[in-house]
Amino acid sequence: MLKLSLPLRLQLSLVIVIGAALLKYYAWSNLVVYGAIALLWAWLLRVPIRKLGGLLGTELIFLSLMALPLGWERASFLLVRSLICLITMNSFLLTLPPHSFGIALKGLPVPAPLKQNLLLAGQYLEILLSEVARMQRSAQLRGLNGAGGWLRYASASMIGALYLRTLERAERVYSAMIARGYNGQLPIDSTLRPKERFTLIIVGITATCITFNSYF
Repeated sequence: MLKLSLPLRLQLSLVIVIGAALLKYYAWSNLVVYGAIALLWAWLLRVPIRKLGGLLGTELIFLSLMALPLGWERASFLLVRSLICLITMNSFLLTLPPHSFGIALKGLPVPAPLKQNLLLAGQYLEILLSEVARMQRSAQLRGLNGAGGWLRYASASMIGALYLRTLERAERVYSAMIARGYNGQLPIDSTLRPKERFTLIIVGITATCITFNSYF
């Protein structure tokens, strides 16, 4: 995996996504360039291909239902652009170490209160996902194998149980944070080093040039 700090990886991913999202419609040549960049990003991060493919398949099915009513030509451009953005962000998310989503989010240049909300939301999202994984494992031990078995297991009562378990665990995590001196500020240093700032500037300038070129 590419040795980059988490804040830099997140910011580089956002630069690629924002640049691709701002492309002029039907600028296919520029979109191909972003596609090559997204694939290179996925390769540099050593993304698990099977997991990436599963996520992309599910997300593109949902996006196609929204885009196809716009017409085939417009929908095809939107879907390819969305695919590039999804490859970039999923590559970042799938290669995050455990319990590091909040650290990456804190590197964003946004106001401090919003950072705190993002950090806590990331923490609670990880709690929810871990509880889902535990319930899936519990379902498999009860003989409910495969996606169909899991869907049968996830009845309304189980969804309620998932909510209660997640809420209880989140309260325990918050109580532990208070006991350790949490005062609304998480002591995480995510300042970019000079080399990382230079890399971010170069990538930002490159993305800006590619995007502006699509309008001329």
